[in-house]
Amino acid sequence: MSATVVIALDAMGGDNAPDIVIKGVDIVRVQFPDARFLLFGDEARLKPLLDKYPGVAAVSEIRHTDQAIKGEDKPSHALRKGRKSSMRLAIDSVRDGEARGVVSAGNTGALMAMAKFSLKTLPGIDRPAIASVLPSPKGETVMLDLGANIECDADNLVQFAVMGADFSRAVLGRVPPRVGLLNVGSEELKGSDTIKEAGERLRDMENAPFEYYGFIEGDDITRGVVDVVVTDGFTGNVALKTAEGVATLYADFLRQGFRSSILTMIGYLLARSGLKMLKDRLDPRGYNGGVFLGLNGICVKSHGGTDEHGYANAIAVTIEMITDGMIDKMIDHFKEFAVRMSNSGTTTPAAEKSSENPSEVATDT
Repeated sequence: MSATVVIALDAMGGDNAPDIVIKGVDIVRVQFPDARFLLFGDEARLKPLLDKYPGVAAVSEIRHTDQAIKGEDKPSHALRKGRKSSMRLAIDSVRDGEARGVVSAGNTGALMAMAKFSLKTLPGIDRPAIASVLPSPKGETVMLDLGANIECDADNLVQFAVMGADFSRAVLGRVPPRVGLLNVGSEELKGSDTIKEAGERLRDMENAPFEYYGFIEGDDITRGVVDVVVTDGFTGNVALKTAEGVATLYADFLRQGFRSSILTMIGYLLARSGLKMLKDRLDPRGYNGGVFLGLNGICVKSHGGTDEHGYANAIAVTIEMITDGMIDKMIDHFKEFAVRMSNSGTTTPAAEKSSENPSEVATDT
């Protein structure tokens, strides 16, 4: 980073806020010394923490509000009643140009509803999608949608492919990123009409900012077959939660196995360095940060129960997207597609559809 980047933080969002927010900033400020932070939250709780972390205080500014969105608040209620909450004010600071991106570990549905209402979607995009990264033998794989849109049509899936490719390029450095559609099989004849239509359109897309791989199956997600996995929010959320559950189950089995006898305990001591590498590779904190793609501003959702290391990673992802200029590139790509569709005598999907109630598109992830 060579220029100052300002990040807005919902300092009251999350199970362990505001402590993990301040500790997360203390970690990430070393990696990004030019970053500055707007802390939206209760000054009475934030000021004593900043006194303990003078390095954070030097790069931060408190924006006081005593209102916060609760985990159990419905998106519609948060949208109506939370205008002065730490979450809403942090989002609005991006809309108003004070900050370049926002991070929150608060209520997912409320964050999506507020972000869509305040920031709006980019031209050419019908619905925002939640994207994140998963580990694979070849590095990391981007997956979207992870729960923002339960049902999707072919237009949505094509748009997700473009957004996911831009995200993969910005955060993972994949050029050109390979994009695959999650399906029940890799054969072209398999899947729903929606999946098959999206596949045909992606195959026929000229000068796309990605390489379309084709259909992939569930076990391809963690094999690193593609850089970007595209699916609807229902399937994506189920796949993500299943992967997290399998990882937890595997870790439990390992612990039980190594504790089963004296010999296995000795084996653990001999394999400790390798097991630490495995633990670090699968540490969910390293993949923390679900990104709301398709909005006219960068908004990142941190896991509500993460610690300071996970929160720092969510901030780092935000900064990486900003410094890459991901939003501007995404706008340019959708402008190019709109021109091509106009020349071919068709209209863009976003021009044909009315925007849905932003409080109804978000689900808990």
